Amino acid sequence: MVGGGGPKSFFGAPHRRAILMDNTAELTAGALRSNPEDSLSDARELFFARGYPDWRSLVSSESALPEGERIDYLTIVTPNDAHFGPAEAALGTGIAVLSEKPLTTNLDEARQLQALVLSREVPFLVAHTYTGYPMVMLARELVMGGAIGEVRKVEAWYRQGWLSTRREADGNKQASWRADPAKAGASGCGGDIGTHAYIFIRFAAGLHAVRLLARMKSVVPGRPLDDDFTVLAELNNGAIATVSASQITTGAENDNGVRIIGTTGTLTWSHIRFDELEHCVGGQPVRIYRQGADTSYLPGSIRPYLRLPAGHPEGFHEALANLHRTLEWTIRRARGEPSPQPFAHPGIADGVAGMAFIEAAVQSARGGGWVDVPRGG
Repeated sequence: MVGGGGPKSFFGAPHRRAILMDNTAELTAGALRSNPEDSLSDARELFFARGYPDWRSLVSSESALPEGERIDYLTIVTPNDAHFGPAEAALGTGIAVLSEKPLTTNLDEARQLQALVLSREVPFLVAHTYTGYPMVMLARELVMGGAIGEVRKVEAWYRQGWLSTRREADGNKQASWRADPAKAGASGCGGDIGTHAYIFIRFAAGLHAVRLLARMKSVVPGRPLDDDFTVLAELNNGAIATVSASQITTGAENDNGVRIIGTTGTLTWSHIRFDELEHCVGGQPVRIYRQGADTSYLPGSIRPYLRLPAGHPEGFHEALANLHRTLEWTIRRARGEPSPQPFAHPGIADGVAGMAFIEAAVQSARGGGWVDVPRGG
């Protein structure tokens, strides 16, 4: 693991729990903080077998170890500006990567990583955690199976309220780097959670944006990056999509969701009721798929990702663990080890697409007009 140490780290602990959840993987190496001494101290405190002062020494030392002794993959849990370096180094030595989103701070770096993944044939996943929820995976399967016909429209959203005030001015670490263009990139809210909303269009609806019209606004005075992000997009099949992300929606509780509207039906999922998927068909009663007493209706592609007996909710940590499980199974199958078929969770192409989407949105918001989404979006 690179990053994720220190008492104010937000996402290091959830990743560590997710990795250990199935007792099939363990954390053996880490460069957890930017300060070398703190990095080594945190590694000892968390019982990492091999602690390193920085990611460069981690990758160089691990890649020099014999096969079977070195790390199998690297999890990157840092601010956005520190994704590219360790990812590039790991891929260059053939080490698989699971990186937090957005993939990088700009499209050029994202494409460089994609070129490495393709040339070295190294597994790569992007941590769009919400795609690990079984009901989101089911939505993808239903759309791909034609359950709602041809997709006409997609509405995707992510609403938060934690940046309704200027928390970065009070020294909040998580708010500070997200409001800093040097660390977050050209978009604050869009890069941080707008990419989560957009990935639903690619993952669940199987489509992508070809052109868009964006409005990005910094609502809280003194904030240099957007905290409210709205996009109208035309998709590759001619359908329309709306992507709405906000970090100033007072009282919102990570309200992330998607509505996929087809010629014969509509699917709706919201993180507020994460264990349910609503399926509407014209002239028929609404069907609610739920992780209730019976989950035998779930296809075989999803059942290996369930951990608890039917009737028990599986939440955020389990969803994140499903991404780690997908990468683990991908690596094991490449070695010829018996493992279930991994689900198609977001990979390097999706990471590049997220950056292309953000780049187009920034250009549109600055110019005030429609913009073509760059190749790969």
